[in-house]
Amino acid sequence: MKLLFDQNLSFKLCGRLGVLFPDSNQVRLLGLDKATDAVIWDYAKANDFILVTLDADYADAAALRGPPPKVIWLRCGNRPTAYVEQLLRRNFVGIEQFAGDSTSGCLEIY
Repeated sequence: MKLLFDQNLSFKLCGRLGVLFPDSNQVRLLGLDKATDAVIWDYAKANDFILVTLDADYADAAALRGPPPKVIWLRCGNRPTAYVEQLLRRNFVGIEQFAGDSTSGCLEIY
């Protein structure tokens, strides 16, 4: 289960969460920081990532298109990286269940 962090989330999350979510990445590190949402969506789909975002646009896309890719929509607003890290750690079991559920396209975490 690997995560692709949107451009509004820090690349530092990749390292900080590497034990729980190995091979995770961030769009800027992949050279996708100027890419459209559609390009990022297609990249996540082709490379088996779960998109993690603060952006409602990806949640909307998940509702319209369905998975893959799956989307984790963080509903916490702009918060420090340490806060986001802890939010994802606290929700690891739910994320794991979401990843294994073929019918769910978007997981909202508050």
